[in-house]
Amino acid sequence: MIVYGSRISYYTGKLEAYLRYKNIVYTLLPTPYGEAKMLKEKVGAVQMPIVDDNGTWMSDTTPIIMHLETEHPDNPVLPQDPVVGFIGHLIEDYGDEWLWRSAMYYRWWYDYDRQLASNVLTDEVTGHLKMPRWMRLRMIVRRQVRHYVERDGVTETSRKHIEQSYYNALASMSAMLENRPFLLGNAPSLADYGMMGPMFRHYGQDPTPEEIMRNTAPAVYEWVARMWHARNQGEPEFVTQIPDDAAPMLKEICETHLVQLAANAKAFAEGAERFDMTVQGCDYRDIAVSQYRVWCLEELRRRFDLLSTDQQNSVKTLLSCGEADVLWKSEPPAQSGFNEDNHLPFGKAMNVFKGGVP
Repeated sequence: MIVYGSRISYYTGKLEAYLRYKNIVYTLLPTPYGEAKMLKEKVGAVQMPIVDDNGTWMSDTTPIIMHLETEHPDNPVLPQDPVVGFIGHLIEDYGDEWLWRSAMYYRWWYDYDRQLASNVLTDEVTGHLKMPRWMRLRMIVRRQVRHYVERDGVTETSRKHIEQSYYNALASMSAMLENRPFLLGNAPSLADYGMMGPMFRHYGQDPTPEEIMRNTAPAVYEWVARMWHARNQGEPEFVTQIPDDAAPMLKEICETHLVQLAANAKAFAEGAERFDMTVQGCDYRDIAVSQYRVWCLEELRRRFDLLSTDQQNSVKTLLSCGEADVLWKSEPPAQSGFNEDNHLPFGKAMNVFKGGVP
């Protein structure tokens, strides 16, 4: 298996941690942006990571993990209890899609973080461009700031809330890790891999958020290393009901990520390209609408619909604030029109974030 990605990539790190735990041998190579046409033919979009498994091409880490779980059933990462499993999917989506904003903010807002990341990416992904290195480096910075900071609602007004989102994630994870080595049991679950995306290659490596994690949430700092070194310890034992220590994280998800998914889906249904939203009293303005995040909401709603009535009521009790009802409203706020034939992780993927470089 070849994983095309980057050694500082959000989703590449998430997938690598999973492959290591499952004992799936792989080779990490830089994404060959010079072969963009070929990659688009294989998976529909050029973004990280892309997997070539002996000629079978895959993209999008969540569907990749779900597929590999069927191919490699040992050391399962999906809790068997339906309610715990649903919450695992929800936490993963929060790590993938909400914490992305603050992870990209720290990387590209602060000068030292920006210099470090841009130098790595310049050497990894722009070598095929016939221009001086200083010019390629400047191009990377401009592109990343425009696509992943400015277009995602990061302003001087929203900065404080974006930073607080990171602190809240650290605090809520720390509360869960006081009682277990991993978020939902004695072994990594899908929830852990969702949180590994931001916590490993961004918060855990970029200088500014890494110092914050090390000093304010050493349990999370230790968990990052534990996730990277996780090995099969026998049959995993996941919790059979969501523990009270998960309440702060679930509250945060309801008040942030689900608000974002609802506002984004509403704007998509209206045919808008940009939208505004208010999250925990903070006004975010002029955010780019994401078709992919509409599909993420569809997937969460689909999984909720698979639960029994009693299980759904249990989830509703756990998610009793913010805009959690977007998960079970009778009418969805929008239809994405994506992956209707359930082809993922194979075939055409969507360019989730304009630009393709994390």
